[in-house]
Amino acid sequence: MELNSEVPTAPPRDAATVVMLRDVPHGLEVFLVKRHGLSDVLGGAYVFPGGKLDTNDSLLDPRAHLDQDPAQLHAALGEPQTTVATATGLYVAALREAFEESRVLFTPDLAHARAALLHDTAKPFNQLLAELQVRLQTRNVLPWSRWITPRMPSVTNKRFDTRFFVAAVPAEQEATHDDHEATESQWLAPRAALEQYWNGQIELAPPQIMSLSHLSRHGTVASVMDAARRQLPPLVLPESFDEDGTRVLCYPGDPRHSVAQRALPGVTRLMYRNKRFEPADGFEALFR
Repeated sequence: MELNSEVPTAPPRDAATVVMLRDVPHGLEVFLVKRHGLSDVLGGAYVFPGGKLDTNDSLLDPRAHLDQDPAQLHAALGEPQTTVATATGLYVAALREAFEESRVLFTPDLAHARAALLHDTAKPFNQLLAELQVRLQTRNVLPWSRWITPRMPSVTNKRFDTRFFVAAVPAEQEATHDDHEATESQWLAPRAALEQYWNGQIELAPPQIMSLSHLSRHGTVASVMDAARRQLPPLVLPESFDEDGTRVLCYPGDPRHSVAQRALPGVTRLMYRNKRFEPADGFEALFR
């Protein structure tokens, strides 16, 4: 993964991503998709399904198509400065991206809706929901964290304000990549995904590295969802600096970060070495 040398001037764009989870006999697994190699954002890297907030996401009629009141969604997001419409739109964006990139649809109206949506992908998502009278299950996705790209981005020349949601994939559905924005996909235990990254089998960006490190502390989907319900999502705005010619990303709680209180468990900085980001004290530091 190459370092970015550009400093963008545009403000970060709102975005949403869904960390989809499942329980298997050996523990917790996470769904990861590989971005198309030609993508202008993290091309070739493994990410959680997600994307930018579209204007239409905030225009969906919540009374007809959502299972919670917008005020509830706004409160759960924990962002008083964000409008209710934007907060609601972020939930819709998360659910839309989960469907578009992994074919998972969070709705009780699954029998007819999923097949129809898959068949008629040319129509806008909102239009299809209206035609099919589908109600989305916002209760099934919980806010987990909020990541804002550093002012000096390290792996992309774009900035995003991304809300990470966690969700259990419904038992009757199978997640898979769309063969358009994503070309491959895997279910992996958080530690196994980080092992593949460490061994050079897959590429991960820093938010995915830190999020997988965080998730490795949970053994079940229920454990993750309970943790999400107990606290508001932490804000993570990494700060970057160069030290002895090495790019360093530090996180809240690090001595070099402007915020003293930790936002996440585990390491508080990643260093760019061997064309990748890694903790200064080696692989096992991700799990301490």
